[in-house]
Amino acid sequence: MTRAIISRVLRRSLLAIGLALFMSGVGAQTAPSTVKLIVGYVAGGPVDAAARVFAPVLSRELGQTVVVENRAGAGGAVAGQSVVKSAPNGSEIFFAASPTMTITPHVLKAMTFDPLKDMTPLAPILTYANVLVINLNQPFKTLPELLAFAKANPGQLAYGSAGMGASNHLSGELFASRAGVSMTHIPYKGNAPAMTDVMGGQIQMMFDIIGGAKAFIDGGKVRPLAVTSKERNPALPQLPSMAELGVRDYDVGGWFGLYGPLGMSAELQQRIATATTKALQDPDLRKRWIDQGYVIWSSNGGELAERMRREHALWAEVTKGMKFE
Repeated sequence: MTRAIISRVLRRSLLAIGLALFMSGVGAQTAPSTVKLIVGYVAGGPVDAAARVFAPVLSRELGQTVVVENRAGAGGAVAGQSVVKSAPNGSEIFFAASPTMTITPHVLKAMTFDPLKDMTPLAPILTYANVLVINLNQPFKTLPELLAFAKANPGQLAYGSAGMGASNHLSGELFASRAGVSMTHIPYKGNAPAMTDVMGGQIQMMFDIIGGAKAFIDGGKVRPLAVTSKERNPALPQLPSMAELGVRDYDVGGWFGLYGPLGMSAELQQRIATATTKALQDPDLRKRWIDQGYVIWSSNGGELAERMRREHALWAEVTKGMKFE
């Protein structure tokens, strides 16, 4: 073999080795030492509380530190946009509440991302339902009696919510539509002041997440009439659903789920999904959430995406023609 041939072979070998090393560096997704679980609401609320229960269990299953970071604003859209712009290496995961993904796009003009197109659904976490509660001193004591009152007194039945476009506001709008009654919506700056006014008699009723309302129900401060889910809830087993009481096509609930940015590798998506499934089997976590009225939703990203699309379409129908400021 001549010196020229040997030289060409050597150059080709070195180029091949260099290219292989370069490609391996480009293709590898280095796992971050810390995973940020991004929450779109302030600390202390139900979404934040659920994320903080979940984070240490997920950390154990992933073998990485998982910390909760609150980025509140615009109905969760600020946090969602942050995750959309993050690196697709699992460093940021959106602990999303369904209103951000299915309601906010229809009520927030300045929504900067499309949940249906700009995020990777990773895994569902849990579902929840609202409960309809009323002031104790009302002349009606059951849902049929409430409906009879509403039909006899159009517009006189006032219900509170956490604000225009909030999930419990739209739960009331859908209820009125399905039941064929006219009610007056009173928006508040959060669920707490609305519940205070229900107890005080300034308004007659409100829809509230079971986890938030249960303490007032157990304490005899308000009267529960029905849950908004199709099935009864384990935390309030004695309480019928709207469907049981004759309100047709009324099955309203919410959920929490994990999302990442676009571009995540299939391997990374599967790793997070598998860790989530294992975390949801933790007995302490399950008991804590079930006692609060949550239902564990252990499934896959595909089912999460399908439910998001279905509810996105539902709230588009409910909000059509409504004005939000």
